[in-house]
Amino acid sequence: MLGGKFITLGVTGGIASYKAADLASKLTKLNARVHVVMTGSAQKFVAPLTFEAVTGNPVHYDTFASSTGFHVPHIDLAYNANILVVAPATANFLGKTAHGIADDLLTTTILAANCPVLICPAMNVHMYANKVVQSNIERLKQLGYYFLEPESGRMACGHQGKGRLPEVHAIVDRIVEIIPPSGDLSGITVLVTAGGTREPIDPVRYISNRSSGKMGYALARAAMLRGARVILVTAPTSVAPPAGVSLVQVETALEMRDAVMEHYAAADVVIKAAAVADYRPRLVAEQKIKKEGDTLVLELDKNPDILMELGRNKRKGVTLVGFAAETENLLENAREKITKKNLDLLVANDVTMPGAGFGTDTNIAKLIHPDGGVVSLELMDKYDLANRILDEVIIVSQGTVL
Repeated sequence: MLGGKFITLGVTGGIASYKAADLASKLTKLNARVHVVMTGSAQKFVAPLTFEAVTGNPVHYDTFASSTGFHVPHIDLAYNANILVVAPATANFLGKTAHGIADDLLTTTILAANCPVLICPAMNVHMYANKVVQSNIERLKQLGYYFLEPESGRMACGHQGKGRLPEVHAIVDRIVEIIPPSGDLSGITVLVTAGGTREPIDPVRYISNRSSGKMGYALARAAMLRGARVILVTAPTSVAPPAGVSLVQVETALEMRDAVMEHYAAADVVIKAAAVADYRPRLVAEQKIKKEGDTLVLELDKNPDILMELGRNKRKGVTLVGFAAETENLLENAREKITKKNLDLLVANDVTMPGAGFGTDTNIAKLIHPDGGVVSLELMDKYDLANRILDEVIIVSQGTVL
């Protein structure tokens, strides 16, 4: 995903420093070479040994040290880096960097860097709002430094507001957006659908389902991090879309069908993870339906089967992946679906099993092949499952797409 990328990670002294250890771990798992530079204050919050353990590399903190594997640390850490990330970045760091002060290894490395520099501020809400801090941020932006705005929430100091370090996945996504990854899906366009469609009854009410969109969004993010160009066609969901994907927002099944067909010609892989409503109200009331009488009868029309249409008109070289959420006869229904819809792979799961239902962060899936072969997977995080599905897609696509 980020294989071979050299990332210099600067850590300054804030309570959010502990999140930087998780960031270093995630980047290392994405096969980046992560070298951490810590300020003296950062070492008061997290021990250097923590970063050495998760990255496998020595931590740098002494400007004049030469025992870290680099001849001149501040030059080598700057020159070799594909990106330099500072997370968290304190008000003190922002002030020094904005005015060219280099009095420790991190600020010296920053001044020597020719690569992109991503700064992730994190501090007390009042410090962040201070005019001096905001002026320093604007100055750095004008000089070409990248920024990831802090999030709002409750602070360690007890205050509420903007100043929290963004979640690790958001930082990773921003890094990938700045330096596109080199991965096993480079040059491939993946079309992913996600979320549960909504079929309006009147201006207030609609028919929908329990899909959260988490699985589709995990697939989109995983494919993007593996180098693919990703088109994400999504029904309404509360999940934040990953940075770097082409987002197409729809609401109804008919809108999703139109969006999928519009982008299908550009796709090498289509993964239909959305839960599309099978039926829609025949008549949609222009005004809110008033509560009158003990019953309300809705006449429903069948929606188009997008996956079936794709299967009937499948282009040569395209890999088509479907999903089947079942409550009974999982394998029997899944095998019938993969044949009927001309799929190359089907991801099936029993939504009645603990940890595998709608809205969860985990899933238990079976990967079904057209020849009837089954790969049974254990309970796992949806992002991990997304990567496992993509591994199988690559196997299926050998000789055609990849």
